[in-house]
Amino acid sequence: MAFIPEKSFVARLALLVTALTLAGCTRDSEWPGYGGDGENHFSPLEQVNTDNVGTLGLQWHYDIETPGTAFTAPVEAKGVLYFASGLSIVHALDAVTGKLLWQFDTKVPEHADKELRNAWGSRAMTYANDRVFVGTMDGRLVAIDAKTGRLAWSAKTTERGDGRYITGAPWVYDNVVVIGHGGGDFGPVRGYVTAYDQTTGKQLWRFYTVPGDPAKGFENAAMKMAAKTWKGEWWKFGGGGTAWNAMAYDQKYNRIYIGTGNGGPWNQKVRSPGGGDNLFLCSIIALDAKTGEYVWHYQINPGETWDYNAAMDMALSTIKIDGKSRDVLMTAPKNGFFYVLDRATGKFISAGQIASQNWNRGFNAAGRPIENPQARYPDGKPFMLFPSVFGAHGPEAMSFSPKTGLAYIPTSHSASVFIDPPGGITDGKPAQDAGFNAVGVPPPDITPPQPQSGLLAWDPVTQKAAWKLSFGGMFTSGGTLATAGGLVFQGLNTGEFNGYDARSGAKLWSFTNETAIRAQPISYSVKGKQYITVLAGGRYLTGQSLLKVPDYRTERRRVLTFAIGGNAVLPKSTLAPAPYLAAPEFRIDTALAKVGAMTYAANCMVCHGVDAMSGGAAPHLLRSPVPLDRAAFNVVVREGGLLANGMPSYPELTDEQVNGLMHYFRQRARE
Repeated sequence: MAFIPEKSFVARLALLVTALTLAGCTRDSEWPGYGGDGENHFSPLEQVNTDNVGTLGLQWHYDIETPGTAFTAPVEAKGVLYFASGLSIVHALDAVTGKLLWQFDTKVPEHADKELRNAWGSRAMTYANDRVFVGTMDGRLVAIDAKTGRLAWSAKTTERGDGRYITGAPWVYDNVVVIGHGGGDFGPVRGYVTAYDQTTGKQLWRFYTVPGDPAKGFENAAMKMAAKTWKGEWWKFGGGGTAWNAMAYDQKYNRIYIGTGNGGPWNQKVRSPGGGDNLFLCSIIALDAKTGEYVWHYQINPGETWDYNAAMDMALSTIKIDGKSRDVLMTAPKNGFFYVLDRATGKFISAGQIASQNWNRGFNAAGRPIENPQARYPDGKPFMLFPSVFGAHGPEAMSFSPKTGLAYIPTSHSASVFIDPPGGITDGKPAQDAGFNAVGVPPPDITPPQPQSGLLAWDPVTQKAAWKLSFGGMFTSGGTLATAGGLVFQGLNTGEFNGYDARSGAKLWSFTNETAIRAQPISYSVKGKQYITVLAGGRYLTGQSLLKVPDYRTERRRVLTFAIGGNAVLPKSTLAPAPYLAAPEFRIDTALAKVGAMTYAANCMVCHGVDAMSGGAAPHLLRSPVPLDRAAFNVVVREGGLLANGMPSYPELTDEQVNGLMHYFRQRARE
């Protein structure tokens, strides 16, 4: 602070207080992208801190009227909050008051084909240069004028009906916007990422994450190299490797890091008989941000065969390891380990186990995992795999605080049973008809343990836990936000929104909401006041008591914004959930119910929930009267009667399958 002559003590003190306040949190601080102003899901704001978080209160709320889940991480810029809900419907709200400024409907049902069957919402979007960028479930990248809410341009990043869809965030830098896609779990999809000009929507470059048919040539040297690690005729299966979730932009090295997904199909014996590393599945790939050219890669799971994605958050920081500052990339993928890589070279530095796992026996000097051979379920023998296909860490955001040096990871502890389909696999083909991922039904005598969720504070230098919290059930733990005020914020499926001491894990504050909070919170300041915002109305699949699963039609999907001194109150819900419709007059055919269970698992579970227990993404079918009316049910399921609400059509389902669904729902309702 500059010397001020001839000033009274009081005046000097006032100036000092002003200067300190400015140094803390009076300048506006925005949250323009998924990872914030950077990639660590960390806010530099400290107006809300461990000393005063007890006075944090609800400043305002906004009820989301559009149908569908609310799992989106919002973004904020220039005093405006942006988010997408349901079928990629974008909203702009005044970030201080919650007043709706504009709404833009991307009209997904008019463009979508089969994509709606597997895509269930929008996890994130981004802001840059007075435009909002969002990917849509039908595979478009849309640019919207941030001030007016009008369409600037739209680019189709996929082909209609090719099985690709977008639920993840775009990444922006310079005048470039990069987008990936999903779909590798459901059909023959070859992963790629595409870069566009932010102003015009013109495609700048595309990088494929797995090689295509060698007879057609390779797009670049990286694909030629990758093809040497595949066997058989993998290109007929697509290969997978989709970049469906996280990326990270590294300004220092001018690189974009891509986290890639699992193989397609999951079972490597089908897609690549004879093995091989199958590059670049389950990898971190560094690309030149300007040209999209390959720089380096690190493969987390060579020859992946368990749906282990490496598409989770990547935190970028500089930390001291063995007394030396290292530029690092840190990530906690599905497979139960926390990885630290050198950003300059991509070299493996270390990995620490963050959850129960039994597929890996360690790492060699180059960071290659030393697999447990039994984990590949050889000789037709089942294998109970830890972590499960849902992963030790999923798409719920991990955060990293440079102040504490800790990463805060939503974790899941669960198992899946893997076995080849009946009759095994010969010459890269199942002996009997099997689903796309070619994994058999687990034997009835093997029951995985009850899943658990948690929040883990992890030290990337020591590769040890600093503290951890445990929650009941699966998918309980939502995305996290770390702040310079020494706090970690996280929502839970129970409806709690909690603030923890970032160093100890002690719960310092809590707010109760009537429905699940799984989205990542964000923090920003406008005119010197810090706000914390999170969306409620999450999507969860399992781990909930049948009686506690909320009713999609009555739960409130909301934007919740908090500030010091906030005193707003949520209105009490006057809507009662519909009862489970056991329909005693309905005679259940157990054989048809079994057909219905298989049909449901293959087509409906992604949105309507495991075991027909819906939780936020779509209506609860055990409470719906529609499956009791054969004609009405047929219109909805096969003819697309509710396409505008996000319910896709399934014209290929047989009468037996449709009837089977009706019997399955009644069976589950009575259970």
